[in-house]
Amino acid sequence: MDVKSSGRTLDLFQVFARRQVPLTVSDIARGIKAPLTSCFYLVRALEERGYLYTLNARREIYPTRKLLDVAQSIKEGEPRLARIEPVLVALRDDTGETVIVATRQGDRVIYLAVIEGQQTIRYTARVGDFKPLHSSSAGKVLLSALAPDERAKMVAKLKLHPVTSGTITDRATLMADLERSAKRGYAETRGENVPDVMAIAKAVKLDGSIYAIVVAGPTYRMTKQAGQHLDHLADACAKIAELT
Repeated sequence: MDVKSSGRTLDLFQVFARRQVPLTVSDIARGIKAPLTSCFYLVRALEERGYLYTLNARREIYPTRKLLDVAQSIKEGEPRLARIEPVLVALRDDTGETVIVATRQGDRVIYLAVIEGQQTIRYTARVGDFKPLHSSSAGKVLLSALAPDERAKMVAKLKLHPVTSGTITDRATLMADLERSAKRGYAETRGENVPDVMAIAKAVKLDGSIYAIVVAGPTYRMTKQAGQHLDHLADACAKIAELT
């Protein structure tokens, strides 16, 4: 399977995730922006492998639960996240805000786990989301955890696009911010990655790898309790570090 076909396969499942209703081949083709013939062959290939099935006379299609079973098996085989999940849930409960685990992948941050806050107004995110290193608290804390020379080389390569009006796009200013984060042991953002969202993050080492643990929520609420949230975050990271 080539890169384009792989991408279309993932796009197909994302279309079903968004729509959450049975779809015809034509609906799917429009959703993934692919030629009808190519989409037909993709659907047939996935049906043959048990990932899709046809429901009715209209030839509407929907995913089976095979993908869920595969995903569950993958999740159960991820020992690190399984070990720290109780700590993440406790951190979410202690702060009332969304808790995220992230790591660096190239010049971006990828979210590996998201435990959403239970309040009506909260920061929402999805596992697999990518965020810029320079504008996210996770990215900043992972950069600040690097040795100074390595950090400088990494920042020199970054494209400092303005994600919001509050994003730092000047390299000297960003380097100074990262140095402060390294000295105090945590990073924070206020509206730099998402307007009206504040996030604080600490880096933690688990089984030789560095992860960012993040607490994020509306700025007005986070600002009032930032000190308490930072204490809870530090306690959680200490517990995670002990699991190594």
